[in-house]
Amino acid sequence: MHADPTAAVSVPSNDFFLARQPILGRDQHLVAFELLFRAAGEDDDAKLTDGAAATAAVISHASQLGMEQVVGEQLAFVNVDEVVLMSDFVRFLPAHKVILEILETVEPTEQLLARVAELKELGFKFAVDDVVEHSAELDKLVALVDVIKVDVKGLAPEELARLADSLKGTGKKLLAEKVETLDEFRLCMELGFEYFQGYYFARPAILTGKKITPSEMGILRLLELVNSNADSQAIEAAVKRDALISLNLLRLVNSRAAPGPQIESLSQALSQLGRRQLSRWLQILVYTSAGQVDLDSPLLLLATTRGKLLEMMTLHVRPGDTASADRAFTVGIMSLADALFSVPMADILDNVEVADDVRAALLDREGDFGTMLRVAELLEAADCGRKLAAALRRVGLTVPEIREIELAAFNWVRELTHEVH
Repeated sequence: MHADPTAAVSVPSNDFFLARQPILGRDQHLVAFELLFRAAGEDDDAKLTDGAAATAAVISHASQLGMEQVVGEQLAFVNVDEVVLMSDFVRFLPAHKVILEILETVEPTEQLLARVAELKELGFKFAVDDVVEHSAELDKLVALVDVIKVDVKGLAPEELARLADSLKGTGKKLLAEKVETLDEFRLCMELGFEYFQGYYFARPAILTGKKITPSEMGILRLLELVNSNADSQAIEAAVKRDALISLNLLRLVNSRAAPGPQIESLSQALSQLGRRQLSRWLQILVYTSAGQVDLDSPLLLLATTRGKLLEMMTLHVRPGDTASADRAFTVGIMSLADALFSVPMADILDNVEVADDVRAALLDREGDFGTMLRVAELLEAADCGRKLAAALRRVGLTVPEIREIELAAFNWVRELTHEVH
């Protein structure tokens, strides 16, 4: 029997949140998530519990759940301080799945460097966190790390350019963190960064005068038909008018079908899928066909995660109310449609009929669904202090409940993308 990997430190048992922030490559595909555990206190600044206890919580829960459920096929970046690096419990993490991120507060003593080298021998990879200058301290670690994370927030463009130029000489991969705008992303691309962390891809870049294309409108109109309980013939006729939707529908149903004859007619496909699933699938298809993106694009993954999160939150506080749960899913998945279409949310909602509570949530974060959407946004940002505690109270959920819901949503999205690939 294994010893408890967290025995060396005090572990917050239930009062912490999990935040999972995407890390993208130059091709804008997901390569990893940084896992952040935040104390569920009422502090405005959402402090971490002490470093060792927070990492112990990551390790404890990751080893209980299996890292697969938390990050799927991607890698996990996990923050480590000196206490964690020198402890035995770090070895409970799967070396092939994680990159240990050495915090900027860690002093590279001879003892610590020897320990990092020892863990490298066991197959662990390392990143160094929050670099804002090329220092002598950094040079002591450089030979042992694989990735250098640069905090772009505090640096002027010319400072960032000088730093990137200097760090490129190390031969290590550079990761730009806290990238919040497309302009920052483009600058980091030009400067040769390999990886990008931040929500720039989910920020709407509104283009004046841009219109939603006919194919995008076709999906939105079809979604409207389904949601307004139109008859099956009207829905089938609308599907047949768009070859792309027809082909994708048949592909989806056949990928889900039990072994046996392929489903070849649209009417068969529509009855096999059912109204509720068709509505879900159309909302996902909006992202894949409109943005010409893959099913594993970070924008779609974020939108579907929000959708599932809101649906499960609703079912938790309103058991059996599937109609409300469906509207909650719509709020979550449509909350990033302005980033997808580069069109203001109000314009998108002018083109598609949605319930009043869905509209209020999407435009003004009002009502129960609006509060749930704020919960999802605060979790993504690891902004887990007083605001999140207050939002959860308004919704009627506890910290352990939201964490379980979040993990189940991650798992559902992972299975969804596997199912349709």
